Amino acid sequence: MKKGLRWKVILTALVIVFALILAYPPKDKIELGLDLKGGMHLVLQVVTDDALNYETDQAIMRLGERLKKKDIEHKAITKSTISKFSLQEINLEQEGQIKELLDDYFRDWDYSIIGSTVSLSLKPNMARYYRDQSVKQAQETIRNRVDELGLTEPTIQRQGLTTGSDRIIVELPGVENPERVKTILKTTALLEWKLVKAGPAPDRETLLADFGGKVPEDQQVIRGDPRRTEGGYYLVTQVAPVTGKDLRDARPSIDEWNNPAVLFSFNADGARRFAKLTSENINKPLGIILDGKIQEVATIEDRISDSGVLRGKFTQEQAEDISLVLRAGALPASIKYLEERTIGPSLGADSIRQGLTAIFMALILIMVFMVIYYRLSGINAVIALTLNIIILMGTLAYFKAVLTLPGIAGIILTIGMAVDANVLVFERIREELSSGKGIYSSITSGFSRAFKTILDANITTIIAAIFLFQFGTGPIKGFAVTLIIGITASMFTAVFVSHLIFDLFHAKKTRRDKLSI
Repeated sequence: MKKGLRWKVILTALVIVFALILAYPPKDKIELGLDLKGGMHLVLQVVTDDALNYETDQAIMRLGERLKKKDIEHKAITKSTISKFSLQEINLEQEGQIKELLDDYFRDWDYSIIGSTVSLSLKPNMARYYRDQSVKQAQETIRNRVDELGLTEPTIQRQGLTTGSDRIIVELPGVENPERVKTILKTTALLEWKLVKAGPAPDRETLLADFGGKVPEDQQVIRGDPRRTEGGYYLVTQVAPVTGKDLRDARPSIDEWNNPAVLFSFNADGARRFAKLTSENINKPLGIILDGKIQEVATIEDRISDSGVLRGKFTQEQAEDISLVLRAGALPASIKYLEERTIGPSLGADSIRQGLTAIFMALILIMVFMVIYYRLSGINAVIALTLNIIILMGTLAYFKAVLTLPGIAGIILTIGMAVDANVLVFERIREELSSGKGIYSSITSGFSRAFKTILDANITTIIAAIFLFQFGTGPIKGFAVTLIIGITASMFTAVFVSHLIFDLFHAKKTRRDKLSI
């Protein structure tokens, strides 16, 4: 063997052996996507108005604390919309102090003072920022919840190219209990502690009878969760001094009556505020509210700081699910389901079977055609094509790529692209032979002249595939990945390996009168 060929043979052998080691066994090395393994595809919409509403509530609470600390007189703080509130009946002699306070601590808010009323509204750029952040936080919270569930290879991404998009795509292969997953993902898990002013009452009218039939400005009416309490209506403070964002941990537990419960603990700041809330309201009822419904009402008997228990008519699974969503963090806003698609494992198995059948049929037909049309040279193309598939599967396994149904389509397209490169080379060789050149010279010239055409065609296809990968969703990305890897592998097999096979075959003799092509 010529020295120039030896390193090519060694390189080819190493590449093939390495690809086989990576790919075998393919069942354990290559993950299947949603459409092959079965699972759920969801399109969720984040209600970003909720995020603005929460920021407004927090601003009201902070302003109330600052006003109290500085002894600034006022009647009430009332919220008019999700991003506007007002300070009612201020002492005009303290107007300067109020302006100074707002300039120092409320720079995200525009304000105006008309008479004895101070009106505040969230700045437009900050409103856009909070909306965008709520989607990002929701995406991260959903990812945390999925990780807690132990699901493998999930796809969680924002839909669309603009930052203004409020939709999230969630793809979860291998889900066994779709309804439970949907409940966990959709649960806002907004936990709040609010003082209960009245209730429970069977209806709103009875609840508000002592308040002239109207809800006080700094309070709100919410319902008790009939699954956890006796139900009915409650009147509670509008702003929550402590929320689930102040939690450090939450775990399923058992209460003193041996019933399932949720044990929670606060971080340092939450513990400080909860201690302040409980110490200032001894013997008053405190409501624990989850997603807008009262779960429990307890009388504050003593100062509580860093931990507590959430009780209710929980099953063990419900206690575990509530703990999970609280640990993963509350969603910054509620979520709507815009699209839902569930794929059963049997349908995925059918897709795998049909996809593999399509690949084998394509391989067999192409191989038969190449051997019939190009004779012995067609066997060269068959070998190169087989090696191309081996390298493709090894690379998919190495990068832990997820194989989808479009990915199988990408493999089939790759087979066609790889054979197309061989066809271009073989036709060039035929032209060179027809012009009277020798066999070795025709082979060398054929590969050289066809290379630029093959390179141009493959680069343009790879560029298109890169854009598909960058901007596509899960299945489209699967198609792009297999296409990019397959085309890159075909450049090696159809040009380098195929040329090597011709060289090895003709290296045995110094002259051949005929080439089977």
